[in-house]
Amino acid sequence: MAKASEINNGGQSGNGEPYFCKECKRNHTKGKIYKDHLKFARFEIDKNEIEEKSESNEKELESEVEEIFEDLEEDEDDIIELNEMEEEELDSDSNEVIINDANMCVEAIKKLPGVGEATLKKLIKAGFSSLESIAYTPPKIIQNESGLGDKTTAKLVKASMAQLKIGFKSAEDVWEYRKNISRITTGSQELDDLFGGGIETGCVVEFFGEFRTGKTQIAHQLCVNVQLPYEDGGLNGNALYIDTEGTFRPERIVQMSEGLDLDYKKILKNIIFGRAYNSDHQILLIKEAANLIKEKNIKLIIVDSLIGHFRSEYIGRGTLATRQQTINAHLHDLLRLTDIFPELCVIVTNQVQSKPDVFYGNPTVATGGNIVAHGSTIRVYLRKGKGEQRVAKMIDAPHLPEGEAVFSITENGITD
Repeated sequence: MAKASEINNGGQSGNGEPYFCKECKRNHTKGKIYKDHLKFARFEIDKNEIEEKSESNEKELESEVEEIFEDLEEDEDDIIELNEMEEEELDSDSNEVIINDANMCVEAIKKLPGVGEATLKKLIKAGFSSLESIAYTPPKIIQNESGLGDKTTAKLVKASMAQLKIGFKSAEDVWEYRKNISRITTGSQELDDLFGGGIETGCVVEFFGEFRTGKTQIAHQLCVNVQLPYEDGGLNGNALYIDTEGTFRPERIVQMSEGLDLDYKKILKNIIFGRAYNSDHQILLIKEAANLIKEKNIKLIIVDSLIGHFRSEYIGRGTLATRQQTINAHLHDLLRLTDIFPELCVIVTNQVQSKPDVFYGNPTVATGGNIVAHGSTIRVYLRKGKGEQRVAKMIDAPHLPEGEAVFSITENGITD
C-alpha cells in the first residue's frame, strides 16, 4: 500500500487535488488513496487468479482430450482384436464342421457289417474314409490298397451301395442336380461364357497347349478364385496343387490376390502344395488326397502337368502299353474323387506334340492319345494371341458347343 508520506513526496500537499502514485501509476485524491489501492490490489489479484484458472483449465482440457484420444485408440484396438477373434471363431467353427463331417463319415463306416477296429484302420489308412469312397471304388483296388480279403471287400462295397441307395434315377433328378451345380470363375467373362458360366465342379477339365499359352497361369488363378465366396464366383474352399514340373510360384499367387484386394497371406495358407518328383509319387499324392479333401476343405485339385513324368520315364514303343494303362488308372483316380466329392473340381494341364504326317492345318495334338482324351470330361486347347492375349478353344465337352474365347494374362491375373 502507498503511504501518505510517499504520496506527499509526489510533490503535492494534501489540498484535495489528485496525486500521481508511482506504485499504481495513476492519480489519487486525498482520502481515497487506500480505497483506490485496495480496489487496485483486488483487481490485480482477480486478474492473476483468472489467468491461473484459465491456464489450469487449458491444461485440464488438454489432459481430457488426451484421455479421450487414448480411450478411442484403446477402443480401436479392442475392435480390431474383436474382429480378429470373430474371424478366428469363424475359422474354428468351419474347421469344427469339417471335422464333424469327417467323424460322421467314419461312424457310418463303423456301422457297416463286419467292420471292426482293425478293418476300420486299414480302410482309413488306404484312403477309404467314407461310404462314397468305398462304393465308387472297384473292389480290386480296395483289396490291393487296404489288404482286406475278397469276401470282406465285396460285402463292404455292397453294403455301402445299399446305404447310399446307388442305382437308377430319373433324368429329371439329374436335371435338378445339374441346375444347382457350382462353378468357379476364371476371372475372364469370355472364358467363363465358353464354359457355360464358369468351370463346373464334379468333372476333370484338361487344358493343353504349347509353352507360354497360359496353362499354369490359369491354374494359379483358379487357386485364388476358388477361395472366393459363392456370390463372387468361388466355392469358399481351399486348393490342392500338385506340381510335376517345378512351375508353381507363390509370388504369382501374391500378385493375383492383390489384384482382387485379398489378403495374400490367407490365400497362400489355404493352398496345399505337393511336389511330385516322379510318376509313382504323383499317383501316390492323388491317393493321399482323398484323406485331405474333407480335412482341409479342398474344392479344387490342380495337376500341372499330367503327362510330364510319364512322358520322360516311359520311353520307346515297348513301354507304351504300360504307360497308357498307368495313365488310365491315374485319370480314373481323379474322376473317382469328383464322384465321391461332388463339389470338387479337378484341373489337369497337358503338353502337346506334333504329328509328322500332317502337312496341312495344325499338326499340334495333345499328348497321351485317346486314353487322356476319353478320361477328361472337358478339353480346352490354348494358343497364343497378340501380346498378352491368349485364345481358348473348346475341343470337347458333353454339353457345350465348340467355340473360342479371347482372354489376357496381366500382372493382376486372368482378365478379358
